[in-house]
Amino acid sequence: MPTLDINQLKRRALSESEKITWQWLPFTSSARKDNLQLYHWVRVVNGVPPTGDYSFAKYNKSVDLIEYTDEEYEKFLSNPSWTKEETDQLFDMCKRFDLRFVIIADRFPSDRTVEELKDRYYSVCRAITVARAPSPADAAGPPLVKEPYNVSQEIERKRALSMVLSQTKLQERRDAEVLAEAKRISESRKAAKAAEETELPDVSDTTPEGAEKVTGIDVISTSLNAQLPSGIVAPPVSETASTLASLRMLRVYLRTYGLEQMVQAASSSAGLRTIKRVEQTLQDLGVNLKPKVPTKLVCAEHLELRKEILTLLNLQKQVQYKEAEGSSYREGSYSETPGTPPKRAQRATDQDRTFIPDSTSFGGDRAGKRDQKRKGPGRLSEVPSSPAQSKRPRKLKTSDG
Repeated sequence: MPTLDINQLKRRALSESEKITWQWLPFTSSARKDNLQLYHWVRVVNGVPPTGDYSFAKYNKSVDLIEYTDEEYEKFLSNPSWTKEETDQLFDMCKRFDLRFVIIADRFPSDRTVEELKDRYYSVCRAITVARAPSPADAAGPPLVKEPYNVSQEIERKRALSMVLSQTKLQERRDAEVLAEAKRISESRKAAKAAEETELPDVSDTTPEGAEKVTGIDVISTSLNAQLPSGIVAPPVSETASTLASLRMLRVYLRTYGLEQMVQAASSSAGLRTIKRVEQTLQDLGVNLKPKVPTKLVCAEHLELRKEILTLLNLQKQVQYKEAEGSSYREGSYSETPGTPPKRAQRATDQDRTFIPDSTSFGGDRAGKRDQKRKGPGRLSEVPSSPAQSKRPRKLKTSDG
C-alpha cells in the first residue's frame, strides 16, 4: 500500500500543445558489442520518438586492468609458482568477469584457490605500478602499494568467519552468557571506580607551576592560597571532584545542568560579591551568562573563562592587600622624621634613666581614689599621684599598746 495519498502529489501540468503516446519501438545499447536489437515501450511526445543511447547503458561499468608486455613479464613478473600462460589466462578471466574471483576460481583450469588468484593478480599489478613510476615517491601513492594483499590474514579471516557461522545454538547461548557476564563485571567496576572518585579528589593533571587541573577547571595553586588574605581562597578540589562524580553517577544529564553544577562548584568558596563581579565582567565582555549553544567545547571554554576571571579578581584583591600593607609600613611609627631623635639614642636614654617606682604598683591606686573622692570634681589626671613614702602614719589604737 502506498504511504502517501496519490491525490496529494503534485502532478505535472500538461500543455495543450503536447500529445503524449506510448509506442513499442526497437533500441540498441552501447554496452553490448554484438549490436543486439531489442524492443521496449517508449514515451513519445507529439509523434517524435526519443533519440540517443539506451538510458541504462551508463550503468555498465568495466574495470580498468593493468596490461603488461612480454619484456616487462620477463624483467619484473617472473615467479616459479606461476607460468606465463597461467598469468595471461588469469588476467584474461579477470577482464571477462570484472574481478569476481569466486567465478574465476570456479572456471580456472588449474586447481588454484581464491586467495592464490588474488595474491598473484595484486602482486603483478603492484610490481608493474612500481616499475612504471617515474620516482619512488610517486610509486608509494597508489593503494595497491600502500596496502598490499595479505594472504595469511585473509585465510585467517575466512576461517574465523566460518567458525562463527558454523556455531550451534548451544554455543551461541554460551557466548551470549559470557558477554553478559563480562558486561556485568565492567559495570560493577565502573560503579566501584565512581564510588572511589567521590571519596578522593579526581586530579587529572598537575602543571609545573603548582596548579592542579581537574577536568576543565584549573584550581588555584596552594602557594597562591597561602599568600592570599583571609576571605580570598580558591575553590577546593574536593567539591569539584564530588560534582564530577555525581554527574558521572547520573549517566545521562543535560549539558546545561552539568555546566551549572560545575560553575557552582568553582564559585563555592567565593563570596556573593565576587560572584556578582564575575557575572558583571562577563557582561562587560559581551559573554552570555549561559551559552546559547551549549556544546561540549563551548561549555569548557565558558568554564575556563569564568575560572580566569575569578583568578584575576583574586589577584587584584591580593595586590590591594599588599599595597595596603606597604602603605601601613610607610606611615607607621617606625619611620624617622627630621625632628625625631634616632631610635638607638632613645633606647640609650631610656637605659640611663633612674628607676622611679610607680605608685600604682604599691597601692597608689587606692590612695588616688581616696584623693579623688575628697577633692571632688577634679580630674584624676590633674591630681599628682602621691608616692608610697608620703602616707600618713596610721593612728595607734589602745589595743596596739
